[in-house]
Amino acid sequence: MHKQITSVQNPLIKQVLLLSEKSRERKKQGLFVIEGQREISLAICGGFEIKTLLFCAEILESEVTSFTTDHAEIIEISREVYEKLAYRGSTEGILAIAKTKETGLDQLTFQKKNPLILIAEAPEKPGNIGALLRTADAANLDAVIIANPKTDLYNPNIVRSSVGGLFINQIASGSTKEVIAYLQENNIGVFCAALQASKPYIECDFTQAAALVVGTEATGLSEDWLNNSTQNIVIPMQGQIDSMNVSVAAGILIFEAKRQRNFE
Repeated sequence: MHKQITSVQNPLIKQVLLLSEKSRERKKQGLFVIEGQREISLAICGGFEIKTLLFCAEILESEVTSFTTDHAEIIEISREVYEKLAYRGSTEGILAIAKTKETGLDQLTFQKKNPLILIAEAPEKPGNIGALLRTADAANLDAVIIANPKTDLYNPNIVRSSVGGLFINQIASGSTKEVIAYLQENNIGVFCAALQASKPYIECDFTQAAALVVGTEATGLSEDWLNNSTQNIVIPMQGQIDSMNVSVAAGILIFEAKRQRNFE
């Protein structure tokens, strides 16, 4: 028999709401909330430690034990409590509280000598970050680095929009200066998506260790990146609008690099 919670005033339920709503709480407690069967399964696959599983027996169609890890506490919650906590409309009856992971650059490890890395500077929209992580997973990139992060990576909107990509990509973050220093120390080429002094992306060699760097649609990349670029690259535009969504642009660059590497 699992412990049961039927009141939205329960202290644990209040904690889950705080973790969902406040970046400060996530940082202070080192915890965050995951919603959905696929996302929880991918988090476990990605080595995240699940502290607590909350499930609504009325809604959950799978066995709750299929989402458990050795240390997780399992708690049954009423439909009313679940609906208070659930972020999504079409939901599956299960949430988890998990431990965050360190995202320092020193956590990165590479299996090959020519890693392919995506770097996004100061992305603000969780939807764009989620899309970048999904693209990175689709291409099996070696790492994603967020430079000058504006949003905490464990924001529920990023967890949701990445469809679990947050858990299975190797992700790090740091200031732009720290990231540039890291790339230089590790002899990783820096290819900045920028209009100034740029070459069409298909004319560049991405087969060596390479970082593809994208900025925001509004302001592009900071001067620090442009001053330390191995080569600025551009996607030639053929229409009348002179910009495209950052995740779409990143996808084009990433898959050209993968093509050059024979999709290895």
